[in-house]
Amino acid sequence: MLDVAVIEEPAAAEASLDPIRARILAALAEPGSAAMVATRLGLPRQKVNYHLKELERHQLVELAEERRKGNVTERVYRATAASYVISPSVLAAVSPDPSRSPDQLSARWLLALGSRLVQEVGALLTGASRAGKRVASFGIDAEVRFASAADRAAFAEELSEAVAALVSRYHDESAPGGRTHRVVVGLHQIPATPPPAAPAPPAAPAPPVSQEDPR
Repeated sequence: MLDVAVIEEPAAAEASLDPIRARILAALAEPGSAAMVATRLGLPRQKVNYHLKELERHQLVELAEERRKGNVTERVYRATAASYVISPSVLAAVSPDPSRSPDQLSARWLLALGSRLVQEVGALLTGASRAGKRVASFGIDAEVRFASAADRAAFAEELSEAVAALVSRYHDESAPGGRTHRVVVGLHQIPATPPPAAPAPPAAPAPPVSQEDPR
């Protein structure tokens, strides 16, 4: 099982987004038959079996083993990956393109860079898994809290200068056998976590029912 699989086919993406099939994929992190998955999810076995066939057709699940039980052969499936990412290439011509509006201060441009990152690294992962190789990559994830917008702007300027200096130092256009790599650096605010919902107030007690004789 792969750690992450990248979905690049529109039909496979559609199959993975179906709520029931997504639940089946999650349940098949551990191998199971249609009957076992149906029990885990509280669904009819026939429905699970139908969705399993569709997931197998799109290579989102695979046959792990077959067990003989009397005159019946039980097929045990497992998900092909622990998690899945849908590549922006699924959207074809309408996927974000950084070259359309290269504005370093635009959140939309940053999102387009992220989209291209998923698409390119996803293609590398797919090719590497088929060849039985690993992808050489590197990533940094850090958090910084700025006291002011001016500090954020100064940080961005210094970071740009540092990255430009490193690229200039190591870039060799004429290196025989050299491989071109892409460097992406982004800075964005972390979305605030919504506060937990307040508990509902207790219901008002019902008014007492009169026991007086209506006569």
